[in-house]
Amino acid sequence: MSKMKSQSSINAITSLKADHTSVKSLFDQFEKATDRATKTTVVSEALEELSIHATLEEEIFYPAVREEIDDEDGVMNEADEEHHVAKVLIAELEEMDGTESHYDAKFTVLAENVRHHIKEEEDEMLPRAQKTKIDFDALGETMLSLKEELLSEGVPVTGEAEMVANSEGHGDSPAEAARATSAHKTA
Repeated sequence: MSKMKSQSSINAITSLKADHTSVKSLFDQFEKATDRATKTTVVSEALEELSIHATLEEEIFYPAVREEIDDEDGVMNEADEEHHVAKVLIAELEEMDGTESHYDAKFTVLAENVRHHIKEEEDEMLPRAQKTKIDFDALGETMLSLKEELLSEGVPVTGEAEMVANSEGHGDSPAEAARATSAHKTA
């Protein structure tokens, strides 16, 4: 019996782009929301989607692409750093309940950073990846399997989340906490 491609096969790039579309829609919903309950619901959904998406990229997609592309300009390293910044903001937002003065601003900055990251991924990284011999259907199946596991068991705690939880500046505004700490040292 010949081995045919499963009808449920999902291409890794198609999957990543679908995630991008979904999270950008959540960013738009947040911007249009006028009440606190809607905003906190949207933020919660976006943080979960972003956490899962970042895990899939970091554990499966990026290593496969990094092996295959010439990355003299450092697009993969930049993507890693953009993920790091996003995960710090995600960790800070996860410690907030939505009533803090910097909550909306923090999520807006996260959205701006992620939109920038998506644009670079879709304009630079993904076109390069598509020129390789990577089996994106097989990669997509692996990603789908991990995604299902993360949805049922949760996303593991990141180093960024641990860093935020252990910092004196976590919560509403680490920038304010840093200024307060700095002011105490000079006094």
